[in-house]
Amino acid sequence: MPAVTPAPRLTTPFGYETRAAEVLEGVDLSGRRAVVTGGGSGIGIETARALAGAGAAVTLAVRRTDDGEKVAREIRSDTGNEDVAVAHLELTDRASIDALAAAWDGPLDILGHFALALALHDALAAAGDARIVSVSSAGHLRSPVIFDDLNYSFRDYDPFGAYGQSKTANVLFAVEATRRWADDGISANALMPGGISTPLQRHVVAADPDYMKKALERFERLGRKLKTPEQGAATSVLLAASPLLEGVGGRYFEDCNEAPVVDKRPEMGAGGVARYAVDPANAERLWDVSQVLIA
Repeated sequence: MPAVTPAPRLTTPFGYETRAAEVLEGVDLSGRRAVVTGGGSGIGIETARALAGAGAAVTLAVRRTDDGEKVAREIRSDTGNEDVAVAHLELTDRASIDALAAAWDGPLDILGHFALALALHDALAAAGDARIVSVSSAGHLRSPVIFDDLNYSFRDYDPFGAYGQSKTANVLFAVEATRRWADDGISANALMPGGISTPLQRHVVAADPDYMKKALERFERLGRKLKTPEQGAATSVLLAASPLLEGVGGRYFEDCNEAPVVDKRPEMGAGGVARYAVDPANAERLWDVSQVLIA
């Protein structure tokens, strides 16, 4: 059997400092519908703002609807797009996921998250060319998915290792969703937003007050700086709506370009996607395990 030549890495005109709005400059998303999970804070706000600014109908799926309504008003005012809605969603609560899916009517073009994607599969398929965006992290380089001990029943719990495992799962979800649903017109890709100061860091700083100082030092050694939320949302927006990604799925992006596959963890901030995170066999196995876990 002849060797299979891997597809070339996808590159774009955008990069590290690109802002979300720049990615969609000249792109018309009128008639497209998007659900942005975590759209009430951090890069979720800027992702929603860029999509709405290009004309998409955007639903902010958030835990705190009061905060979400405030953000929605700001986005409507900033973009002139009145079609920005808010829906309650708690991703750790299956009933909340099912409620959002049951209330959804019509096609859905842009989405993220495993259980929610399963629940909204028919709406995604109805769109004809839907995209799923799975927000991962360079943190995935800290750990593959340990299938024999997903929940640290035998290993000593390691917060960063657990985070890394979850972020690897985000990439594997995109790989398998594309394989299973490509015939339904659904593609999925994963991404690393970049080093950004967002509300997420409050949990790390509580345990390690010097965390952000050390992170800044690592970035300075690489000749980089932390991204703004607008820059951090750029890669999400690229995967969600750029014509450059038409027909592309099952890949991992950073700084608005597809990342190289690596076989050894580089220095944090140097980039790359671990081979285990894009391995088709791992992706299929995780999908089956995930279905059992949420059953």
